[in-house]
Amino acid sequence: MIKREVIIGLIVGILANLLGVFLYLTFFSDEGFMESLRIAKANDFLGKIISIGAILNLVAFFIFIRNKQDYRARGVLLATVLIALGTFLIKFI
Repeated sequence: MIKREVIIGLIVGILANLLGVFLYLTFFSDEGFMESLRIAKANDFLGKIISIGAILNLVAFFIFIRNKQDYRARGVLLATVLIALGTFLIKFI
């Protein structure tokens, strides 16, 4: 049961990050979504954009904490750590 709650939180964290990246590129770019991703990758901004997208994980984390769903909040925290590791790998490899 606990494992299921953590996995739900992990999925919510990853989806929140994807939504954050989408919203950031949609609102702050003059190009389309896919073109913005290509430009970001070409100019080494992709890691920074992914990190900015992770801000929505804060919202999900605090919603789960407020509703006393601590294991789901742990899953969101785990997603944030995995996103940070992925950003590190994108930046330095």
